[in-house]
Amino acid sequence: MKCSEIIAILRGLAPEEWACEWDNPGLIAGRMEKEVKRIFVALDATDQIVEEAVRTGADLLLTHHPLVFKAVKQVNDQNFITRRLLRLIQADISYYAMHTNFDAAPGCMADLAAKRIGILQGQPLEVMGEAEGLPFGIGKWGELEKPACLSQLAKEVKEKFGLPYVLVYGEEHPERKLTRAAVCPGSGGSEIEAAIRAGAEVLITGDISHHQGIDAAARGMAVIDGGHYGLEHIFVEFMGGWLEKQLGSGIQVIQAGPQWPARAY
Repeated sequence: MKCSEIIAILRGLAPEEWACEWDNPGLIAGRMEKEVKRIFVALDATDQIVEEAVRTGADLLLTHHPLVFKAVKQVNDQNFITRRLLRLIQADISYYAMHTNFDAAPGCMADLAAKRIGILQGQPLEVMGEAEGLPFGIGKWGELEKPACLSQLAKEVKEKFGLPYVLVYGEEHPERKLTRAAVCPGSGGSEIEAAIRAGAEVLITGDISHHQGIDAAARGMAVIDGGHYGLEHIFVEFMGGWLEKQLGSGIQVIQAGPQWPARAY
């Protein structure tokens, strides 16, 4: 199957035009006419991931985060970003990214995270469009299937996303059960206002700064920070399984192992 045919299937799931204006999803490097027999799926195109893709003989590298966001004027081995692009091109590996279009698309990042947390009939925090008469977009908010106190919910987020730890902003009130939650995998500081307007009692996200956390808590909304990678690594497992179902046994799909960018000691 050609790379162009696989990209058409991927666009059926999350069209590139559904991405935020500042984003850069799509075919970032490589040939549309490349014959693909092996796909490597990862969250980021790090040096390690690029080398694994080369080592395993991948024909297509699929990541969530694009390696390139801004215009590149030179592609050489003098810059750590373009060095990776050069390595992929030399190995004849086509490289495709699905970022905020995957975050927003129905059944993708926002819905997957909301389902893990137990948010029922969630609504987008930031509406990006409409599909089949229903709005879709960044993040989700809604009622929790099982109301829980803050510490209990934090433990559930750790367990359901396989996290080593989470950071929690907001005071624990053992007698208070949280009933309405919002989730925004990745960096969700920009969705704090939307979550407060939605009446969320807790926002589950990543990359929250000190002041964002304490200010949200002061306004009555707790924050559970599971990290950027911590909430978005579900992309790898989902896309790996989805591609296997869509493409059949003729194409091998390899899922990257855990790539935690930071460790706690």
